[in-house]
Amino acid sequence: MSGPDFFQTHMGQRFYEGTMPALVRELKRLNDNMERMVAVAEQLAGQKEAPSVEPREPSPGDSEGP
Repeated sequence: MSGPDFFQTHMGQRFYEGTMPALVRELKRLNDNMERMVAVAEQLAGQKEAPSVEPREPSPGDSEGP
């Protein structure tokens, strides 16, 4: 195949200078969000596994409001 290599074309320059950095930023953002989701899921799992006070029936004095 003759002609310029991909990186030497206008489309190649746009890809390497614009598209690739944008993809990397979005992958980093996705990874950060996934790490936050895992941390929250671990916290919730820990709360469910920890012994807690047994649920009780609400009494008439528990209601909020006027």
